[in-house]
Amino acid sequence: MRIDPRTLRLFLAVCREGTISGAARAEHLSQPSVSVAINQLERVLQTSLFTRNRQGIELTQAGVALEMKARAIESLLISAQEEISLLAEDIGGPLTIGGTPGALSTVMGQVINGFSALHPKFKLRILERPDTVTQDMLRSYELDLGIVTSGMCEPSDDFHEQPIFTDPFSVIVSGSDSTLGDTVHLSNLKDKRWVLPDAVGGFRKQIDALFINSETRLPANVILSDSILTTKAIIKNSDYITILPNQLVQTEVQAGTLRAISIESIDFQRKVGLLWIANRQLTPIAQAFVDYVGNFTNP
Repeated sequence: MRIDPRTLRLFLAVCREGTISGAARAEHLSQPSVSVAINQLERVLQTSLFTRNRQGIELTQAGVALEMKARAIESLLISAQEEISLLAEDIGGPLTIGGTPGALSTVMGQVINGFSALHPKFKLRILERPDTVTQDMLRSYELDLGIVTSGMCEPSDDFHEQPIFTDPFSVIVSGSDSTLGDTVHLSNLKDKRWVLPDAVGGFRKQIDALFINSETRLPANVILSDSILTTKAIIKNSDYITILPNQLVQTEVQAGTLRAISIESIDFQRKVGLLWIANRQLTPIAQAFVDYVGNFTNP
């Protein structure tokens, strides 16, 4: 027997809602109908997909594997329907790109104007997500491409990674801060108040590497924030400091609201790259984006 696509949809509903009854309400069905569909799916697959408890359901290993595939199928169907609709209006897409705020800002700010000049009609969706979530969404086909901090470790075999930009890190302070010169060693900033990323992703690992290479302990007096906008706002209006790639603060530095101070004894640079599923045939607009961004590569 083959899997009935309708049972996959109900299985995903159970995964999202966390309970059979919740899935039944979401799909406007009776609870017994959903239970029968799930039992049918388990019979076809000859395995249990989740266990039931008072809190709801907990996916088995088979359930986790099926959820990823089911999400991919659902994403492909939604994308196909949208692509056909856009083709009727001579619009490319849909193209969905995800990544961390800093990586997205670095790339999209530099390439989108030129890319849109070559491809004036397309639909692009940009989602800010941590590195690990970006990878999961690529595997489930919820994203076409990821823009991520790269170079910290080898990507998994199922991914293809294309380096794009390198950008020096600097210590960032308020534009009115005159206590520091044009260069500084991180060891001289141990008494300062810091804003640093919270998420343990590639960006945070690169910043941690800066302190390790400087033989300096990570700051303890710190605000943890994954928002680039919030970090900039705090630095502009206080004596807090941070570390960011130069590209992310170029506008503010030129306007004088922030200062970028070179870090002594460090030649380590931030790297940003494109990420996609290695064996996936990209849509025309996604392939066009990869080809265009490749012209900017300076790894």
